Amino acid sequence: MSKRASVPREFEDLLTPAGLRILGGRADLCGALADPRRRFLALDGMVAKGKADALRLVLEEHLLPLLTPMSDPIPPETIWEMKHDYEEWLPKTVRVQTAYLERKRDAASLRAQELGVVDLLKSESMAVFAEQIAGRRLDRKSGQQVLCYGPGDYAGPHNDHHPENARAAGGYLDLHLSLSSKGVDHQYLVYAKGGHFTEMVPVHGLGFLTIYRLPFWHYTTPLQAKPGKTDEARRWVLLATYLYAKA
Repeated sequence: MSKRASVPREFEDLLTPAGLRILGGRADLCGALADPRRRFLALDGMVAKGKADALRLVLEEHLLPLLTPMSDPIPPETIWEMKHDYEEWLPKTVRVQTAYLERKRDAASLRAQELGVVDLLKSESMAVFAEQIAGRRLDRKSGQQVLCYGPGDYAGPHNDHHPENARAAGGYLDLHLSLSSKGVDHQYLVYAKGGHFTEMVPVHGLGFLTIYRLPFWHYTTPLQAKPGKTDEARRWVLLATYLYAKA
């Protein structure tokens, strides 16, 4: 099998029997995020490990050299321009490599289109899978992005609220497919419940799915490599963003 052939055009071709039950609407988890008290779901065992690793290897070979660094550090003025005690105000900070696949003329986007990564993220079966978890219809005009976390890469506290976008202001859905190498020791998603950052789940699996009913407060901890594995420790994230379908 060629490396190109290892990127399926349909999400269902990656799924295990458990994942296919969700896709077919036959699992207890269907509609889980329709509960207004539930903002986030983490799922392992829905994507076949061997197929996930084959996909990861394609990204390593073909997309890694084309990624763009995203680095938004803590602004120094958040400390030195404070006028009063305890008035800290932290903007979103992040360090990661990325490819915005909607920028169709970018080299990374063009390569992702050739490989089939864009088709995978725009596939009908991925949208239906997300719909089954969301418990409501989703707009098929989705957004796509690739992220790659290396050692120390993270995303600081943020809520992913977009009040200036009329369609997204009332909420939307993200689906993330994580593809971690064996060199990764750990990375966690921490999110708020009841107004406090009390919830934490690992996100560094191979073929690990996370589905977000946004907006809500969360952050991603710095990726940690296993001893002696710094050069090969990476967590890829294939991301699809869905607006809710118009009534």
